Amino acid sequence: MWRKRVLKIVLVLVGLLFLAGVYPLWRLQLDPSEQMLGGVYAALGVFLLLALRNLSANRSLIAFTAWSSLVHAAIMAVQAFHNVIPRADLLHAVLPLAIVGVALIALAPAKQSGELTPAPGAWARTPTPASPA
Repeated sequence: MWRKRVLKIVLVLVGLLFLAGVYPLWRLQLDPSEQMLGGVYAALGVFLLLALRNLSANRSLIAFTAWSSLVHAAIMAVQAFHNVIPRADLLHAVLPLAIVGVALIALAPAKQSGELTPAPGAWARTPTPASPA
């Protein structure tokens, strides 16, 4: 029960944090690529807030947010060590993204016992409808 409450708190904080990225978009003081990424994160923030209604139904969204945050952090860390981006980004961008990723993975809702998961390769065995003759 406490895990579900903590996950909801984390989702609210992350959702609002991602939505906060909209403000610089309005001022148009960012590079075009940063504006685009900010828009994607703002949309993700909205969906994270909507996911609060039914956590288990939004497991894939939560997992996507966690893993994409970790990948984003890893790419930025490599860029910082190769002096592509400022090393200061390690503290104010990489660390928060890594924390978000680890927190969401650790708190991810458990799979419901009634959920059906297809067997590996089941999509290849589904019959195709007969074509009309």
